[in-house]
Amino acid sequence: MTNFIRKFVNDESGASAAEYALILVVIGLAIVAAAVTLSGAIGSALTDAASCINTGTSAGCARG
Repeated sequence: MTNFIRKFVNDESGASAAEYALILVVIGLAIVAAAVTLSGAIGSALTDAASCINTGTSAGCARG
């Protein structure tokens, strides 16, 4: 696997720096989209937990 990566990086007949930059932008956008989705899920879970704490009972608070 490391040999493949080494050959890929050293191959000068492939993509130019602009194409590598474009790949990095696409990967960056995917990471941002995942972070936004995850933050929404975490926010929802914390809101549910706060609601359960405020009611003082565990009835209806457990999921699954």
